[in-house]
Amino acid sequence: MVAPLGMLSELFRFLRWADILDILIVSFIVYRVALLIKGTRTSQILMGLVFLFLIFWGATKLEIRTVRAVLGYLFDNLFIILVLIFQQEIRRALSQIGQTSFFASVSGTKEGKTVEEVTKSATSLANKKIGALIVLENRADVMDFVEPGTLMDSNLDREILTSIFMPVSPLHDGAVIIRKGRIHMAGCFLPLTLNPSVSKAVGTRHRAAIGLTEETDAVCVVISEENGGVSVAVNGKITHNLDSTQLRKSLIEALKS
Repeated sequence: MVAPLGMLSELFRFLRWADILDILIVSFIVYRVALLIKGTRTSQILMGLVFLFLIFWGATKLEIRTVRAVLGYLFDNLFIILVLIFQQEIRRALSQIGQTSFFASVSGTKEGKTVEEVTKSATSLANKKIGALIVLENRADVMDFVEPGTLMDSNLDREILTSIFMPVSPLHDGAVIIRKGRIHMAGCFLPLTLNPSVSKAVGTRHRAAIGLTEETDAVCVVISEENGGVSVAVNGKITHNLDSTQLRKSLIEALKS
């Protein structure tokens, strides 16, 4: 035990406070980037690049020249390729720097009120079989991916939220964006998913919810006007037929992740 303790003391003797700060900053940046790409297409692309790098490494070791040459050209221009592929993600990440939402999500009190109002509104709409699409913005700004509707900036209230989706409302066909515990915008249109594995039987609202959550960390609540079923989409995956208790739990978990 003496030798390891001696090596440890030597390490701390040469370790400066600036080195510790350096490690902490890098760890924080890696952690925040991991949160940004978690469960999105970005993470899938990065896994694909890692796979290609492993093939390149194996081709180099085994001297498979053609594969090594092709992948070598790819990695020589990797920086430009990454900028082209991830331009939307880079823009979104840079826009978050200096914003409070980059370091912390909605406070617990406001988050709890948001979940409660959305749950009660969704339950009311489901009982009446009124279709709805509610977007709960998380850390990322969703407006880069949304066709804007009518700016509201009103208090989040179940009566207001429910009235927006009533058939007589001119905004009922679009989505409502909830930002920082307030109704930010209504009548918005979201990008539809292009994932071929999504069933063709899935409706437009559900495909829009999946599409937006593939690109951002937002949480989408969908109410079907056909059967009154309540669904939640997170990270490009959708869960159907939730009751009020399951919906509440899903929203709390998704907004804390």
